[in-house]
Amino acid sequence: MGLDLDNLKKSDFYYDLPKELIAQTPVEPRDSSRLMTLNKKTGEIGHKHFFDILDCLNPNDCLVLNDSRVLPARLYGIKEETGAKVEFLLLNHKEGDIWEVLTGPGRRAKPGSRFTFGDGLMKAEVLKIVEDGNRLVRFSYDGNFYEILDKIGQMPLPHYIKAELKDNERYQTVYSREVGSAAAPTAGLHFTEELLDKIKAKGVKLARITLHVGLGTFRPVTVEKITDHKMHSEHYYLPQKAADIINETRQTGGRVIAVGTTSCRTLEAVAAKEGCIRESAGWTDIFIYPGFQFRALDGLITNFHLPESTLIMLVSALAGYDHIMNAYRVAVQEKYRFFSFGDAMFIY
Repeated sequence: MGLDLDNLKKSDFYYDLPKELIAQTPVEPRDSSRLMTLNKKTGEIGHKHFFDILDCLNPNDCLVLNDSRVLPARLYGIKEETGAKVEFLLLNHKEGDIWEVLTGPGRRAKPGSRFTFGDGLMKAEVLKIVEDGNRLVRFSYDGNFYEILDKIGQMPLPHYIKAELKDNERYQTVYSREVGSAAAPTAGLHFTEELLDKIKAKGVKLARITLHVGLGTFRPVTVEKITDHKMHSEHYYLPQKAADIINETRQTGGRVIAVGTTSCRTLEAVAAKEGCIRESAGWTDIFIYPGFQFRALDGLITNFHLPESTLIMLVSALAGYDHIMNAYRVAVQEKYRFFSFGDAMFIY
């Protein structure tokens, strides 16, 4: 089926997914999930387990890891004046103790309203309403904000995960360290410390970058013509050390393989902005869909994405539309597990 690159439609990226294939819990151990391999030139598909990724990598390759760490950003509390229940979702840290938050129900969070969380461990006052109906709030507490958040906050799991998460660390990668994401860079959830050690021992280099994943990653595409879609913006940092590793990999004939669409977007945003891979920081709203010319990466480790999402558009740009839509059909037939806690795909 030919794809009209000048008139890409949201419906081009639809596929039928039975609900029971949406993973509700992560598998144990992390690297025992399934792994589909997809050759982007031929469309050839292979079926493995994630620990087999070791055999798919060559000495001199480089894995680009997003070391962002998820905030336990969902807070449940009460309105001081009435005792009514309220939910806060931390979106962006503005300055000091001021955050932009999503509140529910919104009508309870008028400017001047005060709220209490964790039996008084944290309090908040609404300062004003900003665009999208979000609120700017000032928190007050005794001690360290992030330590208190670890005690009373909950992981902001995607809406399609209904099961309760028993251990918050299972929604973090084992290499996460820079706090700031509202969602996990989920392709990295499959790695264990032991697997990373084996990968390094094979001669594969690891480059660490940071992109803080925003909740916009779950925002559905609501327009039919995808070029009318407005991408959310996310903050990234590509340090010089990572740039050196990536450039050395290129010079010695290795492959640059992004772990996750967040790492992919960071690399391609830097390549577009700087004209090369070098130290860079900023905000990116890069939108990658078929027709996009990749400049920075050769391969991608990723999960299986929602129908009609910007993420399935991204993988279609890298692996080819027909190859991806066929791979997803096969994944459904073979009962792969989908989305954040699901199985993985290696596009090479």
